[in-house]
Amino acid sequence: MPHSFPPVEDQLARLKETVPPVEIVSEEELVAKLECSRAENRPLRIKQGFDASSPDLHLGHAVSLWKLKTFQDLGHTVIFLIGDFTGMVGDPSGKSKTRPRLTREQAEANAQTYRDQVFRILDPERTEVRFNSEWHSKMDIYSFLDLASRRTVRRMLERDDFWKRFQAEEDISILEFLYPLLQAYDSVALKADVELGGNDQKFNLLLARRIQHSYGQEPQVVFLMPLLHGTDGNEKMSKSLGNTIGITDSPDEMYGKVMSIGDDLLEEYWNSCSGLQNDDLKRMIEEHSANPYQFKHLLARRIVTRYSDAAAAQIAADGFIARFRDHDWPSPLKLAQAGKTLQVDAGGQWIPKIMVSAGAAQSNGEALRLIKAGSVAIDGRKISGEGAALEFSVDNPMILRVGKRRFYLIYRDEEQLRRLS
Repeated sequence: MPHSFPPVEDQLARLKETVPPVEIVSEEELVAKLECSRAENRPLRIKQGFDASSPDLHLGHAVSLWKLKTFQDLGHTVIFLIGDFTGMVGDPSGKSKTRPRLTREQAEANAQTYRDQVFRILDPERTEVRFNSEWHSKMDIYSFLDLASRRTVRRMLERDDFWKRFQAEEDISILEFLYPLLQAYDSVALKADVELGGNDQKFNLLLARRIQHSYGQEPQVVFLMPLLHGTDGNEKMSKSLGNTIGITDSPDEMYGKVMSIGDDLLEEYWNSCSGLQNDDLKRMIEEHSANPYQFKHLLARRIVTRYSDAAAAQIAADGFIARFRDHDWPSPLKLAQAGKTLQVDAGGQWIPKIMVSAGAAQSNGEALRLIKAGSVAIDGRKISGEGAALEFSVDNPMILRVGKRRFYLIYRDEEQLRRLS
């Protein structure tokens, strides 16, 4: 018996800890593949695809990237697949309307950025970086028609978002309809043994199993990973929604963004982003969750350390605290005691409206001029932009600064104020 790979039961245990998958399809097949891999002293080929629709990787992506790293640590080969070709089609998953297509130039630029970032997590020695234009751009019309013939319209309409749009008589382009087939063929071209993806990708990943089988290949095992809510607390983390924490954000920016998440997201972020194993994670939650503010500081420090180092995390923590102390920012508790508070509704809030309600501006127009002049900050981060970019969710108390000396505590409910004391 070769000894290059750990025993199968040990591999399986490690793959289930530290952010366990939502579902494995199927665990019996995974065990069989691991046993065969160990018997033949052959690494499995573990794939995940990333459409080049955005140039930055964020903590939502990292949930599955760290699972890929676990496969690497066990001795297997990871294929980081950049969908430069399918990025020009656009993944319709969860979209109620046809998604704009990328140009080739946009796809290629974003793909290069992905490639530069991914090795912050993955081991380059055990990673194949591939682009699906390698095979899709070379596929002739006969091969493409052969691929299209392997699924029916009825089966494709089983996809929830397609079916909802069909029932609502909303457009579904033929191009979007073909996207899942193109993605499925990636697994054929790469001879994937295992594929990872978010649990919103279940239809696409299971389709790849069927397409592999139709081409005479052994179907891949599917790891469906949990999705991470963005900093707004409402939608999954997505660059297009502006609610991300990028893995290449500066330590200060990363620390501040983590501190901005709502208290109700703390346990989810500890589970998905801390890297702690099950027992350590449970102990951390039991010991510190009673104080959400300090628990959030511990989380921010841990995440910054994970993507930079402990020294950078310490500097970021000191900087965050200094924004309140050294620049004469009052503490949230002092503002609450002084009555400098403003309660806002749950959900997205428009900053100019909040400024007017707090008496910090006479009109929305004046508020927008103050923002444009760089005179407005929330929790030490200067506000910029316009329109929807000025909306944010008040999931925990925040300090609004207007000018140099006007401070207001924004909060959602009385429970948040009680926690400050």
